[in-house]
Amino acid sequence: MPRKHVTDDDQGKPVVDSSGEKIGMVTEVKSGTAYVNADPGLTDTIRSKLGWGDADQDDYALEENRIDSVTDDEIRLKGSF
Repeated sequence: MPRKHVTDDDQGKPVVDSSGEKIGMVTEVKSGTAYVNADPGLTDTIRSKLGWGDADQDDYALEENRIDSVTDDEIRLKGSF
């Protein structure tokens, strides 16, 4: 069932806009906030999927009010990014 908030398990998930276009990947979840890298390289992707990700200057905090739904496969945003 879709939800509106992120958890630590969402690290490594793709973030898509309302039309399903991938716009980034969650590199870290810290205190209930997802940090998104809009242009993750292969190393960033692997590190996040293994739970080794850390947000850095290239990552953006995703405000919870921008999230439409969180599923097992992705985080979908409201409207366009």
